[in-house]
Amino acid sequence: MKALVDWIHRPWVGALLWLAGLAVPLALDQTWIFIASLFAVYAIVALSQDIVLGRAGMFDMGHAVYFGIGAYATAILNTQFNWPILATWPVAVLLAALAGAILSAPIVKLRGDYLLVVTIGLNAIFVLALNNNLAQMTGGPDGIFGIGVPSIFGWQVASASAQFWLDWVAFAATLVLIHNLDRSHLGRTLYYIKHDQLAATTMGIDTRAYKVLAFALSAALAGFAGTLFAALMAAVSPGAFVFTESVTLFAIVLVGGQGSIPGVLLGTALMFVVPQAFRQFAEYRYFVFGIAMVVVMVLRPQGIWPRRRSAGAKT
Repeated sequence: MKALVDWIHRPWVGALLWLAGLAVPLALDQTWIFIASLFAVYAIVALSQDIVLGRAGMFDMGHAVYFGIGAYATAILNTQFNWPILATWPVAVLLAALAGAILSAPIVKLRGDYLLVVTIGLNAIFVLALNNNLAQMTGGPDGIFGIGVPSIFGWQVASASAQFWLDWVAFAATLVLIHNLDRSHLGRTLYYIKHDQLAATTMGIDTRAYKVLAFALSAALAGFAGTLFAALMAAVSPGAFVFTESVTLFAIVLVGGQGSIPGVLLGTALMFVVPQAFRQFAEYRYFVFGIAMVVVMVLRPQGIWPRRRSAGAKT
C-alpha cells in the first residue's frame, strides 16, 4: 500500500492523470463536461482554503467571501463597464487579496473557536451586503446575469469543451503553485507556525505577518476561482457564497486531509462529483456529508488522504 501511495505522489503520475482529464470532452456528454469544469473551479477554491487551514492552521469558516469577491468583481466589470473577462482577472484577484489581508489583519491573533466565529460573521455580513444590492451594483438577491465569455487572442471560450480546457489549465497552474508553495520558504514557515507557534515566535518569526500573508494568498487564489466561476455560470447570486458554501470548503479540507493536495482533490470529488450520480438524493447532500465528516474525524482525524511528509521534504 505504501508503495502505491509513493507511486501516486510522483509528479509525473499526476501530470499523466491531468492529461487524461483533458480527454473528458471527448468521452462525456455536455452535462458531465460542465461538472468536470465545476470540479476544477471548486478544486481551486478548496486548495486556496487549504493554504489557511492545512498549512497555516487557522480556522477560516468564511472563505466563500473571497470566492464571491472575485466572482462579483468579474461580473460587475464585465456587465456594467464592458470589460473583457480576462481583463477583469487581475482586478478581481487583487481585490480578493486586499480583502483577505485587511479582514485578517485584526483577527489572526485569535485562535481556534474565536477565529471561527469571527469568520462566520464576516461571511454573514458579505451575503447581507450582496442581498441589499451593495452600491446599487450587486443586483440584490437576484444577482447579476448576462456575463460574457472569455476571449483569448480572438478565440471565444464559448462552448462547454472550451470552458473545460480553460478551467483545467487554470487548475493545473494552481497545482503547480501549491506544489511550489510547499517547498518554498513561505510554505515551510507556515508549516512551522501551524505546528509550534511558540517555537516559531522564539526563533524570531513574525507569525502575525505570515498569517496575514497566508490569508492574502489564499484569498487571491479564491478570487481567481471566482472569476472562473462567473464565466462558467454566466451569472452570480448571493446564494452561491452563503455560509453553507464556506462550511463545505472547510469540510472538504478536513475530510480529504489538511495540507494534502491529493486529499483536497479527493474531498472535492466526493462533495461535487459523486452527488451528481445521485441527483435524486441531492437534498440529503449536506446531511450525508456531515455524517461522513464525523465518521472520518473519529476514525481518521488526519483525513482520508493526509499529508505525507513535512513541508519542504522532497518527494
